[in-house]
Amino acid sequence: MNIHLLASGSTGNATLIQMAGANILVDAGISCRRIKNALAAVGTAIEDLDAILVTHEHRDHIAGLPTLSRKYRLPIYARPAAWRAMDADGTGAAIAGESRRDLGASLDIGKLKIEPFSLSHDAADPVGFGFFHRHQKCALATDLGFVTATAQKGLAFADAIVLEANHDVDMLKQGSYPWFLKQRILGSRGHLANTDAGWTLARLPKKNNCHILLAHLSQENNRPDLAEATVAGILGEQGCAVGRDLTIAVAHPDRTTSLENHRRETG
Repeated sequence: MNIHLLASGSTGNATLIQMAGANILVDAGISCRRIKNALAAVGTAIEDLDAILVTHEHRDHIAGLPTLSRKYRLPIYARPAAWRAMDADGTGAAIAGESRRDLGASLDIGKLKIEPFSLSHDAADPVGFGFFHRHQKCALATDLGFVTATAQKGLAFADAIVLEANHDVDMLKQGSYPWFLKQRILGSRGHLANTDAGWTLARLPKKNNCHILLAHLSQENNRPDLAEATVAGILGEQGCAVGRDLTIAVAHPDRTTSLENHRRETG
């Protein structure tokens, strides 16, 4: 299992999941050129992608889809409601028709099984993903304001978890965002705070030696060191030793963060 967060944050998101011989891109919120170059840097050609999965229709998750579909005709899977939302804002019309696929309850690509699960976010039908092969599981959930029982089940007992740690509450409240935007982010259909991520992981049924990648950090209302320290502190208080029971890495908006063969590597 290899996980490469090619970009993660409010300026754009794209994640490469490699399991069971499959290459899956989750979201394409950065340019096609950036995706191609980032994939090449981790040894994968864009033509080797088996599918693109879309978590939801917000711009920072789909900006690169039209060019990717036109140039490479890759299959793109999204919920029907997400396709309708993309059609409504004009993005859907720019995506090649033969690339469009409806995302159902599960998806098999070769030996890899993929199960989407619903998230609480202000989008048409937002989802996270569980990836399964033999006894391995990888789970991804970004852009959620509240961890529902469904989301907890989707994240539970994973070998590797990509989880949102979007903001520090005090930084957000004291920051420059207008009040309506602060309310949106803090709401149950907004984004997870560092403390939310920490308590989610502390309460989550986990495998031993679980690997955590904190994702979708706000560049204005968070810092990587603060996110990691907050999550690690909560886990430590609850008896889970970072470095022994699990590892934590933090994703960045402008460079790739990778977990390769269960080793933490950032570069």
